[in-house]
Amino acid sequence: MSATTQPSSEPRASSGALAAWGIAALVIATVLLGALLPARHPAPARSIAEDPACLEWTDGCQVCQRLPEGPACSLPGIACQPAAPHCLRRADG
Repeated sequence: MSATTQPSSEPRASSGALAAWGIAALVIATVLLGALLPARHPAPARSIAEDPACLEWTDGCQVCQRLPEGPACSLPGIACQPAAPHCLRRADG
């Protein structure tokens, strides 16, 4: 009679534990790097309407002007598709 040997479950369990520890170490390292490294914060983008040097701007649908009473804008057309706003006239030239 031949004796059959069953494979040991010990190597499989130890490799699973090793993988779990490796994943835990990777998560901890990622969290520590995110917390300790300085973050880059870009300067907040100002809209055209908030730029005091821009006296007149448009988005392709309406034209706005900066008046002493505040901004005043024309009415857009019915089927107008606005684009990115850009300055038409600046105070500095």
